[in-house]
Amino acid sequence: MNVRCRPSTASNYAAVVRLYLKPALGRVPLAKLTPAHVQRMLADLTARGDLSPTTVRYAYSILRIALGRALKSGRVLSNVCTLVDPPAKAHVELRPLSADEVGVFLDSVAETRAGPLYVVAIGTGLRQGELLGLRWSDVDLDGATLTVNHALARGTHALVEPKTERARRTLRLGAEVLAALRTQRRHQLAEHVAAGPRWQDGNFVFTTPTGEPLDHANALHTFQTAVARAGLPHQRFHDLRHACATLLLEQGEELGVISKILGHTNVATTADVYAHLTPAMTERVAERLDAVLRHRRVSTTG
Repeated sequence: MNVRCRPSTASNYAAVVRLYLKPALGRVPLAKLTPAHVQRMLADLTARGDLSPTTVRYAYSILRIALGRALKSGRVLSNVCTLVDPPAKAHVELRPLSADEVGVFLDSVAETRAGPLYVVAIGTGLRQGELLGLRWSDVDLDGATLTVNHALARGTHALVEPKTERARRTLRLGAEVLAALRTQRRHQLAEHVAAGPRWQDGNFVFTTPTGEPLDHANALHTFQTAVARAGLPHQRFHDLRHACATLLLEQGEELGVISKILGHTNVATTADVYAHLTPAMTERVAERLDAVLRHRRVSTTG
């Protein structure tokens, strides 16, 4: 497929074509591809038992994109994927850290090298790539702002454009996030001196002891090890972003504001992801409704 996308995305597309699409459809001439072929492929992938619904749906999506481009170029008369119902979307139950758990976690990592990274992650809601691609030129400590200009491409040291225009955003920083960034700056300067000529100056905020940007997989492993040591439930790195959003919702912040902070394309995306209610949110709703009913009873008896 001739697709303009990030290198990591192109690599994912190529892997899906090699592992799933080509074995199932590689012998079928493009002009003779039918909805039945696609349905059989999806059924076979599902029947394997070792693939998640998300992977099967991803394979379908990539085939649909490829056939859409083939249709535009006149190589096929129709996109047969549009005649096949897509696989059901996998339901992922979000379980971000609660407010109390966030406190336990941050206390447990306060003296660790990665401590400031986790404070900034929870305090801003940045995506992992946005955090790892953050440079000091994107941070204004005196003005208490942070601007997302790039993200670090997975598996590389290359910076790429944000996912969408809405993802390019400037955030105000609270006192705790500012303190974490200042701590990170001091520690990094000490590591710069210790590394001497081995220091790789890419101006990144979060780095290895020699100045290189952190690797996605290594950052995830370090995070999950820290979560386990704190005695907390298993988390993905992305769950730090979910924790930020959920905590804001529990504090009563408007969905539109949270959408802008997270850099979502629109509010509908935010609403879809965070349609669940946390115990703290349901308790707050109950308290507010109780206050209304109590006020009515007082007014009536008075």
